[in-house]
Amino acid sequence: MTTDFSRAIPLCPSADLHEGSLAVPFDVVYAGETCRAFAVRFQGSVHAYLNRCAHVPMEMDYQENRFFDDSGRWLLCATHGATYAPDTGTCVAGPCRGGLVKIVLTESEGMVHWHTANHIQPIEF
Repeated sequence: MTTDFSRAIPLCPSADLHEGSLAVPFDVVYAGETCRAFAVRFQGSVHAYLNRCAHVPMEMDYQENRFFDDSGRWLLCATHGATYAPDTGTCVAGPCRGGLVKIVLTESEGMVHWHTANHIQPIEF
C-alpha cells in the first residue's frame, strides 16, 4: 500500500531475489539517519526491512546479506538471536522490543521497487 507522498525507487531485477536466500541490500534515510536496509523473497513475495534489530539497533546479518536461518523460514539477528517472521517483520522469539521496520516493496514487469514514506527516503547526493 502506498500513499500520496510515496514514490517508487528501482531496487533490483526480480531475478536477484531468490526464495529464502541472500538479501539485496540498499541504503535509505530513516528519520534523518542513513541506514542500511535489505530485501528478501519469502513464499514467493518480496519484503524489505531496515537492517536494524528491534532488540538493540545494530545490523543483523551474520554474513554479508545473509539473514535467513538454515531452514529459510526465519530472519535472524546474528548478535542477539532475535528471530523475525520474514513476511511481517514480527519478532517471534528471542530478545526484541517490537518488530522490524518494514519498507514497502512492489514487484512488476521483472523489477522490484521500494517505496518512500514520510520517515523513509532515498539518500540524496
